[in-house]
Amino acid sequence: MALRPNILYIHSHDTGRYIEPYGHAIPTPNMLRLAKEGTLFRQAFCAAPTCSASRAALLTGQSPHSNGMNGLTHRGFELYDYSHHILHTLRKVGYTSTLCGVQHVSTDTSKIGYDNVLSLKMDEETTAAEFLHDTPAEPFFMSVGFMNTHRPYLEPGPEEDERYTLPPPPLCDTPETRHEMACYKASARCYDVGVGRILDALDETGLTENTLVINTTDHGLEFPNMKCTLFDDGIGVMLTIRGPGGFNGGRVYDGLTSQIDIFPTVCELLGIDRPKWLEGRSFMPAIRNDVDQVNEEIFAEVSYHASYEPQRTVRTDRWKYIRRYGDWNTSVLPNCGDSVSKDLWIENGWADRSVDSEQLYDLVFDPFEANNVAGSSELNDVLSDMRQRLDNWMKRTDDPLQTGYIAAPSGSKINRSDDVSPQDEPYIVE
Repeated sequence: MALRPNILYIHSHDTGRYIEPYGHAIPTPNMLRLAKEGTLFRQAFCAAPTCSASRAALLTGQSPHSNGMNGLTHRGFELYDYSHHILHTLRKVGYTSTLCGVQHVSTDTSKIGYDNVLSLKMDEETTAAEFLHDTPAEPFFMSVGFMNTHRPYLEPGPEEDERYTLPPPPLCDTPETRHEMACYKASARCYDVGVGRILDALDETGLTENTLVINTTDHGLEFPNMKCTLFDDGIGVMLTIRGPGGFNGGRVYDGLTSQIDIFPTVCELLGIDRPKWLEGRSFMPAIRNDVDQVNEEIFAEVSYHASYEPQRTVRTDRWKYIRRYGDWNTSVLPNCGDSVSKDLWIENGWADRSVDSEQLYDLVFDPFEANNVAGSSELNDVLSDMRQRLDNWMKRTDDPLQTGYIAAPSGSKINRSDDVSPQDEPYIVE
């Protein structure tokens, strides 16, 4: 057995918390098994509800505006410094690193620095399982990235009867939205099968006991008012950790957790020095039951997705504050992926609906964030406090948005804010 635990980082696209362990009618028995054997984080959030920025924040322990990933890699954004990727810190203490499947933090995998990059022979789970059966040197860090719950979804099978399917809360209940959610359920089922095969491979090779399994996703589902928004349906993510250090026993942790906290948590668990650039907090004190909660607040951001739409948020247990920047007073439609649900919203006037530049939500009485109370005079103290929290964080992390427009890299591909689809012809930044 290795002195330090192996680390298996399993991650998906666009899953949010829409799996069985969070109470949804979406059967994912393997991920439920993982939760029952590990620790389920009920209030976990990404640092940005966009693909590359979210993953980059988790893997560097830095906010996207700090690590440089202000947009999408395939549109021209990159990390400022790839040595900040967690694999380089782990390499210094004896870990080898392996990539299997999607990674989404560089268009050139060689920039990241993995020791091994596996060619997919069939699918992610088959390739990962074969790697585990080949007796890899320990300790290892392995990243396994799944595409399953990214659009286009699978068509529903007998297990996903759309007649008895409920769309997610931002959407009205129609035959079209039910069908799309049934398609998501079919894709989630496929993802769960893949996770199960990897867990079985750990069991079959005797690696389970000494492997820390981290199963998470980048952000919310690709539906209107979910992915690429700072509502909880955009930044709320599934997170289950199983393995050494107290991540066992079917525990549920309700404290606020950011994915930016995973890197410092791994450092504390392994007993190694945390790099100076880390912005997150280790949640090991909560796992040890030394404290009830590590974070009083978490932060998240959007700068670019398909289009520029700068916004920042701070969330506590009770309150959510969102600040939008720029001249937009409506939704930036290309930042929502194409779907039947999006078409339904557009047909009913979504493009003309105003969006407040400053938003405050009471998450106890308004968990779906439908009633902006920023203009309520009786909540002036709350609003002032949340504004100050956000301002302090932006100053502490030297957020470039404090001084205005964040420029995209030369050569990057950006949609115009008045486009409708991310598939519309982008312009190239000079």
